[in-house]
Amino acid sequence: MIFPLLQGLFIGASMIIPLGAQNSHVLNHGIKRNHHFLAATVCMLCDVILIALGVFGGAKLIASSPSLLTVISWGGICFLCGYASLSFRQAWLNNYQEEQSLSTIKKKPWLVIATTLAITLLNPHVYLDTVVILGSVGGQFDGDDKVAFAIGTMLASIIWFYSLAAAAAKMSPWLAQPKVKRIIDIVVGIIMCAIALSLFNSL
Repeated sequence: MIFPLLQGLFIGASMIIPLGAQNSHVLNHGIKRNHHFLAATVCMLCDVILIALGVFGGAKLIASSPSLLTVISWGGICFLCGYASLSFRQAWLNNYQEEQSLSTIKKKPWLVIATTLAITLLNPHVYLDTVVILGSVGGQFDGDDKVAFAIGTMLASIIWFYSLAAAAAKMSPWLAQPKVKRIIDIVVGIIMCAIALSLFNSL
């Protein structure tokens, strides 16, 4: 069981750590120190549920319907391009100084939960990573090994999101600087476009 668990941990980390919509969202909350652990918890719980669905049957269901996989892929491309556009727009407007003065206003917990759920569950790329890819790999195991692999991938999500939230909050005095935030938005936009392009090439 140790090998499947470690394999799940490393494969899960390789899918979750690359910067995406969830990571960007948790990072922004961490910089603002605005319920960042709450946002991380919602992302983690969504990943755990989706990974479980994928490993224990969801991946086979989607794989059996090429048209559904195509719809999810195109949805992911549109979502990522839209998110990239918002990041580039923010960098272009360069109004981070005004945002900094508003960052002391805390969002209500229910609003943080709602926005985090929207960014996670309305992003088709999340389903490709968790349900389709991780589910397909996990589906190759049987019995206890399958459970161990699923636990490994879930641990990767738990460790990553809480570490990201804590690190962003710790480094917030530096990360909250307007120049740094502008660079982050540009990098996020570029990465989103790169992921969208990779999805397009896989169609």
